[in-house]
Amino acid sequence: MRVGIGYDYHRLEAGRKLILGGVEIPHSKGLAGHSDGDVLTHAICDALLGAAGLGDLGQHFPDTDPKWKGASSLKLLAQVVEMLRAKGLRPTQVDSVVLAEEPKLAPHFVRMRETLARVLGVEPAEVNVKAKTTEGLEALGRGEAMAAQAIALLESA
Repeated sequence: MRVGIGYDYHRLEAGRKLILGGVEIPHSKGLAGHSDGDVLTHAICDALLGAAGLGDLGQHFPDTDPKWKGASSLKLLAQVVEMLRAKGLRPTQVDSVVLAEEPKLAPHFVRMRETLARVLGVEPAEVNVKAKTTEGLEALGRGEAMAAQAIALLESA
């Protein structure tokens, strides 16, 4: 078994959709980024890549490559899962936390877990998503940004 951690942080801006865990969430702002800015899926990708010793998201999907401009982060996740398979590895469990002051994310957790699990090739029970606020501290607490952390467990396929 192998374990990896991932982290991502993006600012919020008007005029973008808020996508977390591959799910569109109603909000007045969305996450800035070269792709769809999905911090949760990005953190999971980095955790998986780290567990496999495959570097990080930026190495494989650089923001200088127009191919990934506006791309769904679920496509990135699917490609990461293929990289794992090529190394004889498969995801078995993911735990994650989104750091955001608003909106309330709990009503969307089931859809996020189902969406992520489908791409990962695991049961939804093997994907956990939580949310925490920062009690008004710094950019996250002022509603200027969102972040996510994830840990992933891999095993030989």
